[in-house]
Amino acid sequence: MPNIQSHRFKTISEFHKFRGLPTPEHPLISVIDVALMNELLMDEFLVIKDFYSIAMKRNLNYKVKYGQNSGDFDEGVMFFTSPGQLLKLTFEKDTPVRQSGWMLLVHPDFLWNTPLAKTIRHYEFFSYAVNEALFLSEKEETMVTGIVQYMEQEYHANIDQFSQTVILAQLELLLTYSERFYQRQFITRKIANHQILARLEDILDGYFKSDQLIKNGLPTVGYIADSLNVSPNYLGSMLKVLTGQNAQQHLHSKLIELAKEKLSTTDLSVSEIAYALGFEHSQSFSKLFKNKTDLSPLEFRQSFN
Repeated sequence: MPNIQSHRFKTISEFHKFRGLPTPEHPLISVIDVALMNELLMDEFLVIKDFYSIAMKRNLNYKVKYGQNSGDFDEGVMFFTSPGQLLKLTFEKDTPVRQSGWMLLVHPDFLWNTPLAKTIRHYEFFSYAVNEALFLSEKEETMVTGIVQYMEQEYHANIDQFSQTVILAQLELLLTYSERFYQRQFITRKIANHQILARLEDILDGYFKSDQLIKNGLPTVGYIADSLNVSPNYLGSMLKVLTGQNAQQHLHSKLIELAKEKLSTTDLSVSEIAYALGFEHSQSFSKLFKNKTDLSPLEFRQSFN
């Protein structure tokens, strides 16, 4: 059985403790110096955080699997995740840890009863559909780091009735700049096919959230190609370039990620999950899951206990 450790962090304090950091001064928001985090001595690591994470990291010694793709970390990049998303970290063997940067953690409770609690969901870079890290120029990196440092200074200061308002204003400014930089990146990196991939993810998400999965099973490649107004051959070629998978493999990967989410975040039985994912027989689901992950559904679930 593969050496995969799994953790779910419900609070920022739990994450601090796991990474060998002091207790956060504020329970609902924290800025972490990445260089101070302890080393994770493992080959692979599955993690779910029940809070927002915005990170700028360099010199990583691991690969990040986020949704269907690996994060393309490089010098001076940002990466965004929202509560409940599943990440898989694969560490490079015999590579010394030399990462640096910062990580901003924000619990949804900090946004409670504020306009940002609703609007934060509109920022697409928190979605699996955006599978590129945000590359920054030196000037842009200095700008966003300055905003984060200001937020850190504010919550370290004496808390008063204006503290949350000031921090939220800075957070909203950070998100606005991030959206601007992402839009610039989409233009300069000429990733038109990624727009089709994003539409594909929207189509699949809508299909999986409806009752079509139970009624009709997995969508066909023809159905998806028609929905995107492209030919099945073009769809297959595009996916092969962007994800390294053909259309059928991409569908299966999407299904497995959805299964992982249900296994790790619900108490549904394997049979119930199989039925919800459109399988007539749970054995077929278990066989596919085992083939894709080297773990049975129960073994994967037990890794979270």
